[in-house]
Amino acid sequence: MDTQQTNRFQKKRMSFEQAFSLNNNQVPPQIVEVEESVLGALLLDQDAVTNTIDTIKPEYFYKLDNQEIFNAILILFREGSPIDVISVTEKLKKLGKLDEVGGTYKIATLTSRVTSAAHVEYYVRLLTEKYIQRELIRVSTETLKEAYDETTDVVELLDKTESRFLDINEQNFNSDSHNMQSLLFDSIKEIETLQNSDIKTTGLETGFVELDRNVGGFQKGTLIILAARPAMGKTAFAMSMARNMAVDFHKPVAFFSLEMTASELMMRLISSETEIQGDKLKRGDALSMEELERIKEKTRGLGESPLYIDDNPGLSIFELRAKCRRMKQKYDIQMVFIDYLQLMSGGEAKRNDNREQEISFISRQLKGLSKELGIPILAMSQLSREVEKRGGSKEPVLSDLRESGAIEQDADIVMFIHRPEYYNIVDDEYGSTQGIAYINVAKNRSGALSKSRLGFMSNYVKFYNINQTLGIASSILPANASFDEANGVVTLSSSMNSSLNTPQEPTDFDNGNAFE
Repeated sequence: MDTQQTNRFQKKRMSFEQAFSLNNNQVPPQIVEVEESVLGALLLDQDAVTNTIDTIKPEYFYKLDNQEIFNAILILFREGSPIDVISVTEKLKKLGKLDEVGGTYKIATLTSRVTSAAHVEYYVRLLTEKYIQRELIRVSTETLKEAYDETTDVVELLDKTESRFLDINEQNFNSDSHNMQSLLFDSIKEIETLQNSDIKTTGLETGFVELDRNVGGFQKGTLIILAARPAMGKTAFAMSMARNMAVDFHKPVAFFSLEMTASELMMRLISSETEIQGDKLKRGDALSMEELERIKEKTRGLGESPLYIDDNPGLSIFELRAKCRRMKQKYDIQMVFIDYLQLMSGGEAKRNDNREQEISFISRQLKGLSKELGIPILAMSQLSREVEKRGGSKEPVLSDLRESGAIEQDADIVMFIHRPEYYNIVDDEYGSTQGIAYINVAKNRSGALSKSRLGFMSNYVKFYNINQTLGIASSILPANASFDEANGVVTLSSSMNSSLNTPQEPTDFDNGNAFE
Protein backbone atom coordinates (compact mmCIF):
# COMPACT_ATOMS: atom_id res chain seq x y z
CA MET A 1 0.00 0.00 0.00
CA ASP A 2 1.52 3.35 -0.98
CA THR A 3 2.15 6.21 1.45
CA GLN A 4 -0.77 8.32 0.24
CA GLN A 5 -3.19 5.43 0.64
CA THR A 6 -1.80 4.53 4.07
CA ASN A 7 -2.20 8.11 5.28
CA ARG A 8 -5.76 8.16 4.03
CA PHE A 9 -6.77 5.21 6.18
CA GLN A 10 -4.81 6.37 9.22
CA LYS A 11 -6.33 9.86 9.49
CA LYS A 12 -6.86 10.87 13.10
CA ARG A 13 -10.24 11.72 14.55
CA MET A 14 -11.02 15.40 14.12
CA SER A 15 -11.08 17.34 17.40
CA PHE A 16 -13.83 19.73 18.50
CA GLU A 17 -11.45 22.63 18.11
CA GLN A 18 -10.66 21.69 14.50
CA ALA A 19 -14.34 21.17 13.70
CA PHE A 20 -15.48 24.52 15.07
CA SER A 21 -12.55 26.39 13.54
CA LEU A 22 -13.84 25.19 10.16
CA ASN A 23 -17.31 26.49 11.04
CA ASN A 24 -16.34 30.17 11.25
CA ASN A 25 -15.29 29.71 14.89
CA GLN A 26 -18.88 29.51 16.06
CA VAL A 27 -19.39 28.89 19.77
CA PRO A 28 -19.94 25.14 20.38
CA PRO A 29 -23.14 24.02 22.16
CA GLN A 30 -22.44 24.16 25.90
CA ILE A 31 -23.93 25.05 29.27
CA VAL A 32 -21.04 25.76 31.65
CA GLU A 33 -23.41 26.56 34.51
CA VAL A 34 -24.97 23.08 34.22
CA GLU A 35 -21.51 21.47 34.13
CA GLU A 36 -20.63 23.18 37.40
CA SER A 37 -24.02 22.28 38.90
CA VAL A 38 -23.45 18.59 38.12
CA LEU A 39 -19.99 18.68 39.69
CA GLY A 40 -21.38 20.49 42.74
CA ALA A 41 -24.13 17.88 43.16
CA LEU A 42 -21.58 15.06 42.98
CA LEU A 43 -19.50 16.76 45.68
CA LEU A 44 -22.54 17.28 47.91
CA ASP A 45 -24.37 13.95 47.74
CA GLN A 46 -22.97 10.41 47.61
CA ASP A 47 -26.30 9.13 46.24
CA ALA A 48 -25.97 11.50 43.30
CA VAL A 49 -22.60 9.91 42.54
CA THR A 50 -24.00 6.38 42.78
CA ASN A 51 -27.01 7.13 40.59
CA THR A 52 -25.28 9.02 37.78
CA ILE A 53 -21.55 8.19 37.71
CA ASP A 54 -21.97 5.42 35.12
CA THR A 55 -23.95 7.68 32.77
CA ILE A 56 -21.43 10.54 32.65
CA LYS A 57 -18.25 10.63 30.61
CA PRO A 58 -15.44 13.19 31.06
CA GLU A 59 -15.94 14.44 27.50
CA TYR A 60 -19.52 15.47 28.36
CA PHE A 61 -17.96 18.52 30.00
CA TYR A 62 -16.98 21.17 27.47
CA LYS A 63 -14.53 23.03 29.71
CA LEU A 64 -11.26 21.15 30.21
CA ASP A 65 -10.97 22.14 33.89
CA ASN A 66 -14.41 20.61 34.53
CA GLN A 67 -13.28 17.44 32.73
CA GLU A 68 -10.27 17.21 35.08
CA ILE A 69 -12.43 17.69 38.17
CA PHE A 70 -14.86 14.98 37.07
CA ASN A 71 -11.94 12.69 36.25
CA ALA A 72 -10.70 13.08 39.85
CA ILE A 73 -14.22 12.23 41.13
CA LEU A 74 -14.27 9.17 38.87
CA ILE A 75 -10.90 7.95 40.17
CA LEU A 76 -12.03 8.35 43.79
CA PHE A 77 -15.25 6.43 43.03
CA ARG A 78 -13.31 3.54 41.48
CA GLU A 79 -10.97 3.49 44.47
CA GLY A 80 -13.94 3.34 46.85
CA SER A 81 -12.87 6.58 48.53
CA PRO A 82 -15.24 9.26 49.88
CA ILE A 83 -16.10 12.07 47.47
CA ASP A 84 -16.26 15.62 48.81
CA VAL A 85 -14.52 18.97 48.41
CA ILE A 86 -11.49 17.94 50.50
CA SER A 87 -10.91 14.52 48.88
CA VAL A 88 -11.31 15.86 45.33
CA THR A 89 -8.95 18.75 46.09
CA GLU A 90 -6.31 16.34 47.42
CA LYS A 91 -6.70 14.00 44.43
CA LEU A 92 -6.24 16.89 41.98
CA LYS A 93 -3.18 17.99 43.92
CA LYS A 94 -1.66 14.48 43.62
CA LEU A 95 -2.46 14.43 39.90
CA GLY A 96 -0.77 17.80 39.46
CA LYS A 97 -3.98 19.34 38.12
CA LEU A 98 -5.18 21.51 40.99
CA ASP A 99 -3.73 24.79 39.72
CA GLU A 100 -4.91 24.02 36.17
CA VAL A 101 -8.55 23.79 37.25
CA GLY A 102 -8.49 27.01 39.30
CA GLY A 103 -7.18 25.87 42.67
CA THR A 104 -8.91 25.13 45.95
CA TYR A 105 -11.20 28.13 45.54
CA LYS A 106 -12.71 26.75 42.31
CA ILE A 107 -13.53 23.40 43.95
CA ALA A 108 -15.11 25.10 46.95
CA THR A 109 -17.31 27.35 44.80
CA LEU A 110 -18.82 24.38 42.93
CA THR A 111 -20.97 23.37 45.90
CA SER A 112 -22.42 26.86 46.12
CA ARG A 113 -23.94 26.35 42.67
CA VAL A 114 -26.53 23.91 44.03
CA THR A 115 -28.49 23.69 47.24
CA SER A 116 -29.41 20.01 46.70
CA ALA A 117 -28.66 17.15 44.34
CA ALA A 118 -32.36 16.44 43.70
CA HIS A 119 -32.23 17.47 40.05
CA VAL A 120 -28.85 16.04 39.15
CA GLU A 121 -30.24 13.47 36.69
CA TYR A 122 -32.00 16.24 34.77
CA TYR A 123 -28.77 18.25 34.66
CA VAL A 124 -26.89 15.19 33.40
CA ARG A 125 -29.41 14.81 30.58
CA LEU A 126 -28.82 18.46 29.55
CA LEU A 127 -25.09 17.81 29.68
CA THR A 128 -25.48 14.76 27.46
CA GLU A 129 -27.59 16.63 24.91
CA LYS A 130 -24.97 19.36 24.51
CA TYR A 131 -22.23 16.79 24.07
CA ILE A 132 -24.25 14.97 21.41
CA GLN A 133 -24.79 18.25 19.58
CA ARG A 134 -21.04 18.87 19.57
CA GLU A 135 -20.41 15.32 18.36
CA LEU A 136 -22.91 15.69 15.51
CA ILE A 137 -21.22 18.90 14.41
CA ARG A 138 -17.77 17.30 14.64
CA VAL A 139 -18.76 14.19 12.65
CA SER A 140 -20.59 16.25 10.04
CA THR A 141 -17.64 18.60 9.62
CA GLU A 142 -15.19 15.69 9.40
CA THR A 143 -17.37 14.05 6.75
CA LEU A 144 -17.65 17.33 4.84
CA LYS A 145 -13.88 17.76 4.82
CA GLU A 146 -13.28 14.17 3.62
CA ALA A 147 -15.97 14.55 0.95
CA TYR A 148 -13.98 17.41 -0.58
CA ASP A 149 -10.87 15.19 -0.71
CA GLU A 150 -10.61 13.77 -4.26
CA THR A 151 -8.66 10.73 -2.99
CA THR A 152 -11.51 9.63 -0.71
CA ASP A 153 -13.36 6.41 -1.57
CA VAL A 154 -17.01 7.53 -1.61
CA VAL A 155 -18.51 4.17 -0.62
CA GLU A 156 -16.18 3.78 2.33
CA LEU A 157 -16.86 7.38 3.39
CA LEU A 158 -20.60 6.67 3.30
CA ASP A 159 -20.17 3.56 5.43
CA LYS A 160 -17.80 5.37 7.81
CA THR A 161 -20.24 8.26 8.20
CA GLU A 162 -23.16 5.95 8.95
CA SER A 163 -21.02 4.13 11.51
CA ARG A 164 -19.99 7.40 13.16
CA PHE A 165 -23.59 8.52 13.60
CA LEU A 166 -24.62 5.08 14.87
CA ASP A 167 -21.72 5.18 17.34
CA ILE A 168 -22.99 8.48 18.75
CA ASN A 169 -26.37 6.85 19.36
CA GLU A 170 -25.02 3.59 20.79
CA GLN A 171 -22.41 5.19 23.05
CA ASN A 172 -24.83 7.65 24.61
CA PHE A 173 -28.06 5.68 24.79
CA ASN A 174 -26.93 2.25 25.94
CA SER A 175 -29.60 0.24 27.71
CA ASP A 176 -29.13 -0.57 31.37
CA SER A 177 -28.18 -4.02 32.57
CA HIS A 178 -31.04 -6.38 33.42
CA ASN A 179 -31.60 -7.98 36.78
CA MET A 180 -32.36 -11.68 37.09
CA GLN A 181 -35.97 -11.10 38.13
CA SER A 182 -36.87 -9.17 34.97
CA LEU A 183 -34.93 -11.60 32.76
CA LEU A 184 -36.62 -14.61 34.35
CA PHE A 185 -40.07 -13.03 34.00
CA ASP A 186 -39.51 -12.24 30.32
CA SER A 187 -38.12 -15.72 29.59
CA ILE A 188 -41.02 -17.52 31.29
CA LYS A 189 -43.48 -15.25 29.49
CA GLU A 190 -41.86 -16.15 26.15
CA ILE A 191 -42.05 -19.88 26.97
CA GLU A 192 -45.73 -19.61 27.92
CA THR A 193 -46.51 -17.61 24.79
CA LEU A 194 -44.90 -20.28 22.61
CA GLN A 195 -46.81 -23.06 24.36
CA ASN A 196 -50.14 -21.30 23.76
CA SER A 197 -49.53 -20.11 20.21
CA ASP A 198 -49.48 -21.64 16.76
CA ILE A 199 -45.79 -20.79 16.37
CA LYS A 200 -43.47 -23.49 17.66
CA THR A 201 -40.12 -21.83 17.03
CA THR A 202 -38.54 -18.84 18.76
CA GLY A 203 -36.75 -17.63 15.63
CA LEU A 204 -37.57 -16.76 12.06
CA GLU A 205 -39.12 -19.80 10.35
CA THR A 206 -37.64 -21.10 7.09
CA GLY A 207 -40.74 -23.02 5.99
CA PHE A 208 -38.85 -26.31 6.14
CA VAL A 209 -40.50 -28.10 9.06
CA GLU A 210 -37.73 -30.38 10.22
CA LEU A 211 -35.01 -27.74 9.88
CA ASP A 212 -37.12 -25.28 11.90
CA ARG A 213 -37.67 -27.94 14.53
CA ASN A 214 -33.97 -28.77 14.71
CA VAL A 215 -32.58 -25.22 14.95
CA GLY A 216 -35.60 -23.43 16.40
CA GLY A 217 -35.72 -20.99 13.49
CA PHE A 218 -33.06 -18.37 12.79
CA GLN A 219 -32.47 -16.10 15.79
CA LYS A 220 -31.86 -12.35 15.82
CA GLY A 221 -28.24 -11.24 15.75
CA THR A 222 -26.89 -14.54 14.40
CA LEU A 223 -24.65 -15.32 11.44
CA ILE A 224 -25.57 -18.48 9.52
CA ILE A 225 -23.27 -20.06 6.96
CA LEU A 226 -24.79 -22.29 4.26
CA ALA A 227 -22.05 -24.19 2.43
CA ALA A 228 -21.91 -26.82 -0.29
CA ARG A 229 -19.98 -27.90 -3.33
CA PRO A 230 -21.09 -26.52 -6.73
CA ALA A 231 -24.33 -27.99 -8.11
CA MET A 232 -25.63 -28.99 -4.66
CA GLY A 233 -28.27 -26.22 -4.75
CA LYS A 234 -26.99 -23.50 -2.37
CA THR A 235 -28.72 -20.68 -4.22
CA ALA A 236 -31.91 -22.70 -4.75
CA PHE A 237 -32.17 -23.63 -1.07
CA ALA A 238 -31.47 -20.09 0.09
CA MET A 239 -34.02 -18.70 -2.36
CA SER A 240 -36.55 -21.26 -1.16
CA MET A 241 -36.09 -20.09 2.44
CA ALA A 242 -36.26 -16.42 1.41
CA ARG A 243 -39.38 -17.12 -0.64
CA ASN A 244 -41.09 -18.97 2.25
CA MET A 245 -40.34 -16.15 4.67
CA ALA A 246 -41.59 -13.45 2.32
CA VAL A 247 -44.58 -15.22 0.74
CA ASP A 248 -45.83 -17.60 3.46
CA PHE A 249 -44.85 -15.66 6.59
CA HIS A 250 -44.94 -12.10 5.12
CA LYS A 251 -41.49 -11.22 6.50
CA PRO A 252 -39.48 -8.60 4.56
CA VAL A 253 -36.27 -10.26 3.34
CA ALA A 254 -33.22 -8.97 1.42
CA PHE A 255 -31.35 -11.25 -0.99
CA PHE A 256 -27.95 -10.10 -2.28
CA SER A 257 -26.86 -12.09 -5.33
CA LEU A 258 -23.27 -11.55 -6.43
CA GLU A 259 -23.33 -14.48 -8.86
CA MET A 260 -26.72 -14.58 -10.62
CA THR A 261 -28.77 -11.71 -11.98
CA ALA A 262 -32.14 -10.81 -10.50
CA SER A 263 -33.90 -11.99 -13.66
CA GLU A 264 -32.17 -15.38 -13.47
CA LEU A 265 -33.24 -15.76 -9.86
CA MET A 266 -36.79 -14.82 -10.77
CA MET A 267 -36.84 -17.44 -13.53
CA ARG A 268 -35.76 -20.01 -10.95
CA LEU A 269 -38.49 -18.93 -8.58
CA ILE A 270 -41.10 -19.15 -11.32
CA SER A 271 -39.86 -22.62 -12.32
CA SER A 272 -39.95 -23.78 -8.71
CA GLU A 273 -43.35 -22.24 -8.04
CA THR A 274 -45.05 -23.58 -11.19
CA GLU A 275 -43.01 -26.79 -11.70
CA ILE A 276 -42.27 -25.82 -15.28
CA GLN A 277 -38.71 -26.51 -16.37
CA GLY A 278 -36.48 -23.48 -16.71
CA ASP A 279 -35.49 -24.17 -20.32
CA LYS A 280 -39.16 -24.17 -21.36
CA LEU A 281 -39.65 -20.77 -19.75
CA LYS A 282 -36.87 -19.36 -21.92
CA ARG A 283 -38.27 -20.66 -25.22
CA GLY A 284 -40.89 -18.45 -26.80
CA ASP A 285 -43.12 -21.19 -28.23
CA ALA A 286 -42.70 -23.92 -25.65
CA LEU A 287 -45.51 -23.12 -23.21
CA SER A 288 -49.10 -24.24 -23.48
CA MET A 289 -52.07 -22.05 -22.55
CA GLU A 290 -52.52 -24.11 -19.38
CA GLU A 291 -48.90 -23.46 -18.38
CA LEU A 292 -49.24 -19.74 -19.05
CA GLU A 293 -52.33 -19.62 -16.84
CA ARG A 294 -50.46 -21.63 -14.18
CA ILE A 295 -47.65 -19.06 -14.19
CA LYS A 296 -50.09 -16.21 -13.63
CA GLU A 297 -51.90 -18.07 -10.87
CA LYS A 298 -48.91 -19.48 -9.00
CA THR A 299 -46.76 -16.34 -9.07
CA ARG A 300 -49.36 -13.95 -7.72
CA GLY A 301 -48.02 -14.38 -4.20
CA LEU A 302 -44.47 -13.69 -5.35
CA GLY A 303 -45.43 -10.35 -6.86
CA GLU A 304 -47.03 -9.23 -3.62
CA SER A 305 -44.26 -10.48 -1.32
CA PRO A 306 -41.71 -8.26 0.51
CA LEU A 307 -38.68 -9.97 -1.08
CA TYR A 308 -35.99 -7.53 -2.22
CA ILE A 309 -33.23 -8.72 -4.58
CA ASP A 310 -29.97 -6.84 -5.16
CA ASP A 311 -27.78 -8.29 -7.92
CA ASN A 312 -24.81 -5.90 -7.80
CA PRO A 313 -21.89 -8.19 -8.76
CA GLY A 314 -19.08 -6.11 -7.26
CA LEU A 315 -20.45 -5.71 -3.75
CA SER A 316 -18.05 -4.76 -0.95
CA ILE A 317 -18.75 -5.26 2.72
CA PHE A 318 -19.06 -1.48 3.15
CA GLU A 319 -21.69 -1.25 0.40
CA LEU A 320 -23.57 -4.19 1.89
CA ARG A 321 -23.64 -2.63 5.34
CA ALA A 322 -24.90 0.68 3.97
CA LYS A 323 -27.61 -1.01 1.89
CA CYS A 324 -28.75 -3.25 4.75
CA ARG A 325 -29.06 -0.28 7.10
CA ARG A 326 -31.18 1.60 4.59
CA MET A 327 -33.35 -1.45 3.86
CA LYS A 328 -33.83 -2.05 7.56
CA GLN A 329 -34.95 1.53 7.99
CA LYS A 330 -37.13 1.60 4.86
CA TYR A 331 -38.57 -1.94 4.74
CA ASP A 332 -37.80 -3.30 8.23
CA ILE A 333 -36.11 -6.37 6.71
CA GLN A 334 -36.11 -9.38 9.02
CA MET A 335 -33.30 -11.37 7.37
CA VAL A 336 -30.48 -10.97 4.85
CA PHE A 337 -29.20 -13.62 2.42
CA ILE A 338 -25.82 -13.27 0.65
CA ASP A 339 -24.86 -15.39 -2.36
CA TYR A 340 -22.00 -15.84 -1.82
CA LEU A 341 -19.29 -14.94 0.70
CA GLN A 342 -16.20 -15.53 -1.47
CA LEU A 343 -17.45 -13.12 -4.14
CA MET A 344 -17.52 -10.18 -1.72
CA SER A 345 -14.62 -7.78 -1.30
CA GLY A 346 -13.28 -6.17 1.84
CA GLY A 347 -13.04 -2.78 0.16
CA GLU A 348 -10.09 -0.53 -0.54
CA ALA A 349 -8.63 -0.92 2.96
CA LYS A 350 -8.27 -4.71 2.56
CA ARG A 351 -7.18 -4.79 -1.07
CA ASN A 352 -3.58 -5.74 -0.27
CA ASP A 353 -4.44 -8.37 2.35
CA ASN A 354 -4.33 -12.03 1.40
CA ARG A 355 -7.67 -13.63 0.62
CA GLU A 356 -7.99 -15.47 3.92
CA GLN A 357 -7.47 -12.25 5.88
CA GLU A 358 -10.01 -10.48 3.69
CA ILE A 359 -12.62 -13.23 4.19
CA SER A 360 -11.94 -13.11 7.94
CA PHE A 361 -12.58 -9.37 7.91
CA ILE A 362 -15.82 -9.82 5.94
CA SER A 363 -17.16 -12.56 8.23
CA ARG A 364 -16.47 -10.45 11.33
CA GLN A 365 -18.23 -7.49 9.71
CA LEU A 366 -21.25 -9.68 8.86
CA LYS A 367 -21.47 -10.92 12.43
CA GLY A 368 -21.30 -7.36 13.71
CA LEU A 369 -23.95 -6.24 11.22
CA SER A 370 -26.35 -8.99 12.31
CA LYS A 371 -26.05 -7.82 15.93
CA GLU A 372 -26.31 -4.16 14.96
CA LEU A 373 -29.53 -4.65 12.96
CA GLY A 374 -30.90 -7.35 15.25
CA ILE A 375 -31.61 -9.78 12.40
CA PRO A 376 -30.17 -13.10 11.21
CA ILE A 377 -27.79 -12.97 8.24
CA LEU A 378 -27.19 -16.04 6.08
CA ALA A 379 -24.11 -16.10 3.87
CA MET A 380 -23.43 -18.87 1.40
CA SER A 381 -19.92 -20.23 1.14
CA GLN A 382 -17.91 -22.54 -1.05
CA LEU A 383 -16.40 -25.82 0.08
CA SER A 384 -12.94 -27.03 -0.85
CA ARG A 385 -12.33 -29.95 -3.19
CA GLU A 386 -11.45 -32.18 -0.24
CA VAL A 387 -15.08 -33.30 -0.23
CA GLU A 388 -14.66 -34.82 -3.69
CA LYS A 389 -11.45 -36.61 -2.70
CA ARG A 390 -12.96 -38.13 0.42
CA GLY A 391 -14.34 -41.65 0.30
CA GLY A 392 -17.50 -42.98 1.89
CA SER A 393 -20.59 -40.79 2.08
CA LYS A 394 -18.72 -37.60 1.09
CA GLU A 395 -20.55 -35.64 3.73
CA PRO A 396 -18.92 -32.20 4.25
CA VAL A 397 -17.19 -31.31 7.52
CA LEU A 398 -16.24 -27.93 9.00
CA SER A 399 -12.65 -28.15 7.80
CA ASP A 400 -13.96 -28.23 4.20
CA LEU A 401 -14.96 -24.56 4.39
CA ARG A 402 -12.87 -22.36 2.10
CA GLU A 403 -10.82 -19.90 4.20
CA SER A 404 -12.50 -21.75 7.06
CA GLY A 405 -10.82 -20.41 10.21
CA ALA A 406 -12.67 -17.12 10.71
CA ILE A 407 -15.89 -18.31 9.06
CA GLU A 408 -16.18 -21.24 11.43
CA GLN A 409 -15.37 -19.04 14.42
CA ASP A 410 -17.73 -16.17 13.61
CA ALA A 411 -20.72 -18.27 12.51
CA ASP A 412 -23.42 -19.18 15.01
CA ILE A 413 -24.76 -21.90 12.71
CA VAL A 414 -22.95 -23.74 9.91
CA MET A 415 -25.15 -25.82 7.58
CA PHE A 416 -24.08 -28.09 4.74
CA ILE A 417 -26.19 -29.31 1.81
CA HIS A 418 -25.47 -32.94 1.01
CA ARG A 419 -27.09 -34.90 -1.83
CA PRO A 420 -25.77 -38.48 -1.85
CA GLU A 421 -27.47 -39.12 -5.19
CA TYR A 422 -25.06 -36.62 -6.82
CA TYR A 423 -22.17 -38.96 -5.90
CA ASN A 424 -24.03 -42.06 -7.20
CA ILE A 425 -24.82 -43.23 -3.67
CA VAL A 426 -28.20 -44.88 -4.24
CA ASP A 427 -29.22 -45.57 -0.64
CA ASP A 428 -28.25 -44.91 2.95
CA GLU A 429 -29.49 -45.82 6.45
CA TYR A 430 -32.75 -43.94 5.81
CA GLY A 431 -33.56 -45.63 2.50
CA SER A 432 -33.26 -44.53 -1.11
CA THR A 433 -31.36 -41.30 -1.76
CA GLN A 434 -33.15 -40.58 -5.01
CA GLY A 435 -34.50 -37.03 -4.94
CA ILE A 436 -33.24 -36.54 -1.37
CA ALA A 437 -31.17 -33.72 0.12
CA TYR A 438 -29.81 -33.45 3.64
CA ILE A 439 -29.26 -30.20 5.52
CA ASN A 440 -26.54 -31.04 8.02
CA VAL A 441 -26.08 -28.60 10.90
CA ALA A 442 -22.38 -29.04 11.69
CA LYS A 443 -22.18 -26.15 14.17
CA ASN A 444 -24.93 -24.71 16.32
CA ARG A 445 -23.82 -22.31 19.03
CA SER A 446 -27.22 -22.41 20.75
CA GLY A 447 -28.37 -25.94 20.10
CA ALA A 448 -27.63 -29.48 19.06
CA LEU A 449 -26.12 -30.70 15.79
CA SER A 450 -28.74 -32.20 13.50
CA LYS A 451 -29.62 -33.55 10.09
CA SER A 452 -32.80 -32.57 8.22
CA ARG A 453 -34.12 -34.59 5.28
CA LEU A 454 -35.74 -32.73 2.37
CA GLY A 455 -36.97 -33.56 -1.09
CA PHE A 456 -35.16 -32.14 -4.11
CA MET A 457 -36.60 -31.84 -7.61
CA SER A 458 -33.63 -31.34 -9.89
CA ASN A 459 -35.75 -30.43 -12.93
CA TYR A 460 -37.09 -27.37 -11.11
CA VAL A 461 -34.14 -26.88 -8.71
CA LYS A 462 -36.65 -27.08 -5.90
CA PHE A 463 -36.39 -28.15 -2.27
CA TYR A 464 -39.52 -29.20 -0.41
CA ASN A 465 -40.74 -30.87 2.78
CA ILE A 466 -41.26 -34.64 2.60
CA ASN A 467 -43.22 -37.05 4.76
CA GLN A 468 -40.10 -38.96 5.85
CA THR A 469 -38.38 -37.29 8.76
CA LEU A 470 -35.50 -38.17 11.05
CA GLY A 471 -37.25 -38.43 14.38
CA ILE A 472 -39.88 -35.68 14.04
CA ALA A 473 -42.73 -35.91 16.55
CA SER A 474 -46.31 -34.84 16.03
CA SER A 475 -46.26 -32.74 19.20
CA ILE A 476 -43.66 -30.37 17.79
CA LEU A 477 -45.07 -29.82 14.34
CA PRO A 478 -46.28 -26.32 13.39
CA ALA A 479 -49.93 -25.52 13.80
CA ASN A 480 -50.52 -25.62 10.06
CA ALA A 481 -49.28 -29.23 9.97
CA SER A 482 -51.20 -32.40 10.80
CA PHE A 483 -49.75 -35.81 11.58
CA ASP A 484 -51.33 -39.10 10.57
CA GLU A 485 -49.92 -41.60 13.09
CA ALA A 486 -51.36 -44.59 11.27
CA ASN A 487 -49.59 -43.86 8.03
CA GLY A 488 -46.72 -41.70 9.31
CA VAL A 489 -47.62 -38.88 6.93
CA VAL A 490 -47.24 -35.18 7.69
CA THR A 491 -49.38 -32.67 5.83
CA LEU A 492 -48.29 -29.02 5.83
CA SER A 493 -50.31 -26.21 4.29
CA SER A 494 -47.92 -24.19 2.10
CA SER A 495 -48.54 -22.49 -1.21
CA MET A 496 -45.04 -23.36 -2.32
CA ASN A 497 -45.75 -27.07 -2.06
CA SER A 498 -49.40 -27.05 -3.06
CA SER A 499 -48.73 -28.79 -6.35
CA LEU A 500 -46.72 -31.63 -4.86
CA ASN A 501 -49.55 -34.07 -4.22
CA THR A 502 -48.83 -35.64 -7.57
CA PRO A 503 -45.22 -34.98 -8.59
CA GLN A 504 -44.84 -34.68 -12.33
CA GLU A 505 -41.91 -37.07 -12.26
CA PRO A 506 -42.60 -39.58 -9.46
CA THR A 507 -39.68 -41.75 -10.52
CA ASP A 508 -37.32 -39.06 -9.19
CA PHE A 509 -38.48 -39.60 -5.61
CA ASP A 510 -38.60 -42.34 -3.13
CA ASN A 511 -41.53 -43.35 -0.98
CA GLY A 512 -44.60 -41.37 -1.58
CA ASN A 513 -46.14 -37.96 -1.51
CA ALA A 514 -44.60 -34.68 -0.47
CA PHE A 515 -46.02 -32.00 1.77
CA GLU A 516 -49.13 -30.39 0.46
